[in-house]
Amino acid sequence: MTTTQTYKCILTEIHEQIAILTLNRPAVLNAINNELMVELVSALESADADESVRVIILTGGQKAFAAGADIKEMSDESTVSILLKDRFATWDKVRRTKKPIIAAVSGYALGGGMELVMTCDIVVASETAQFGQPEINIGVIPGAGGTQRLTRLVGKYKAMEMILTGARITAAEAKAVGLVNKVVPPELCLDEAKALAQEIAQKSPLAVRLAKEAILKGFELPLNEALEFERKNFYMLFSSEDQKEGMKAFMEKRSAVFSGR
Repeated sequence: MTTTQTYKCILTEIHEQIAILTLNRPAVLNAINNELMVELVSALESADADESVRVIILTGGQKAFAAGADIKEMSDESTVSILLKDRFATWDKVRRTKKPIIAAVSGYALGGGMELVMTCDIVVASETAQFGQPEINIGVIPGAGGTQRLTRLVGKYKAMEMILTGARITAAEAKAVGLVNKVVPPELCLDEAKALAQEIAQKSPLAVRLAKEAILKGFELPLNEALEFERKNFYMLFSSEDQKEGMKAFMEKRSAVFSGR
């Protein structure tokens, strides 16, 4: 069964256990403004709360996943006005999404578009995808996590090169430095993301949620603390019906049917 809901800047579709969210500002190559981010957070929170949804796909158009932030919206801001608006609070909410998010990226993923990609958990890129943090070219720096997430993902030297020059990299280069999982022909990008989503959707939703939580939390902690956090999540799953079903199915040599309980 397929259900749809349409915002102004986001298209949403739920098919079986997968929510597909599509950035929908094609006239400006999906430039990210505050309205789009508010709607995206709303759509993500709805998908997170929907028990029928197990995986979320975030995508854009063929020309652009998102070509950057909406510069017109920011050009007249002052330090005080942009501080008071707290424009990055919505980005923090994206980061708190509990269910796995797969980005399906074609065309430009620049500036805020690339930062949005880096908040996702798995990235499938079209051969047409281009990634970059070009903020330096307009006299600012990445402000939605680019200087921090990019450095953690690709290392200090590559992050310095990309951010200080504003240079773009191809999908193949992004895969080589660990920014994307897979590179596929443009016509297969969304299908590949759906295939990955369907595979994950067959696993225990509780185990998927706690595995994502452990990976993200551990990424920011010293190893000893990260291992302790992992163990707590591991122990927690032994009170779930899914753990009992999964191990019983393994011993009975059959496929497990997970309920998320």
